[in-house]
Amino acid sequence: MATRGGSRGGATKARAAASAIPQLSWSQVRAAPVVLVTGSEGFLADRAVRTLRDALKADDPSLEISDVHAGDYAPGELLTVASPSLFGEPRLIRVEAVEKCNDAFLADMLDYLNAPADGTVVTLRHGGGVRGKKLLDAIRSGAGGGIEIVCAELKKDAEKYDFAQAEFAAAGRKVTPGALRAITSAFSDDLAELAAACQQLLSDSAEQITEATVDKYYGGRVETNAFQVADAAIAGRHGEALVTMRHALASGADPVPMVAAFASKIRTMAKISGSRGGSGQLAQQFGLAPWQVDRARRDLQGWTEDGLGRCIELLAETDANVKGGGRDPVFALERMIRIVSARGRD
Repeated sequence: MATRGGSRGGATKARAAASAIPQLSWSQVRAAPVVLVTGSEGFLADRAVRTLRDALKADDPSLEISDVHAGDYAPGELLTVASPSLFGEPRLIRVEAVEKCNDAFLADMLDYLNAPADGTVVTLRHGGGVRGKKLLDAIRSGAGGGIEIVCAELKKDAEKYDFAQAEFAAAGRKVTPGALRAITSAFSDDLAELAAACQQLLSDSAEQITEATVDKYYGGRVETNAFQVADAAIAGRHGEALVTMRHALASGADPVPMVAAFASKIRTMAKISGSRGGSGQLAQQFGLAPWQVDRARRDLQGWTEDGLGRCIELLAETDANVKGGGRDPVFALERMIRIVSARGRD
């Protein structure tokens, strides 16, 4: 299974270098006596544990599953659920909230690492923080024969794009880059919603998923309409941008995410403007996907540095106006669209 966990940052890499156990992405989860699931991305952590459960259940349908909350743990509970049954069924013990563990759990789990039960997999979900660090250090040192599944938050657009791409690849479905960009932009704020949207698109009978397919299901999504307005304005199509903006507002769109869509695209253009190098190199340098670099380069045609600077100032002003600083948010949007369509010239 391919890794799609995205960048984990310098701190994660340093921890991986110091760890004596395998550190894997959420998509590489596999059985081990102890499976430590760390990171702030709860959706990916839940999916990793669910994937492991499904794999163990497929191997042996008699799998017994027990759930333990580390914060409400009673002394001896772990030993009880890990004890072999009369028929020796395999066991999966799912421990939640290790970052809130009480002293009893910490003591019992540290003892358990010395002699893990045969045929038993214990998953430990730790969402972050210093509580339970002694246990994490013990597992990472190799005690208990465990592995660590790192579920870092996907913050960059490139990481979310890769995640969506992997959803379609796992299902063996073709999807166009434009469709991936549209769906990622539409659900960039919530990974669970992005995953659900991908699954909805996968239910479509079309052989290839295109921008038209995305529009069929999510054409009214605020963020999608916002980027359509921004794309038209940046390309200099003032009339089209204005009509699309008014349609979006009539459909219930909020001005705030519309300004955010403009800001996202114009700031990306500003990053790329004047930069030299290949798409892959610049993508890595600025935390973007290669397609974003290519798109920004196309968008920059006809723009000047002064125009970009003027529009960045305008965006800050418009953002303040639509958030209550001005009397007419719609007028502020229309003025922003007019100036952006003129590439920063009044």
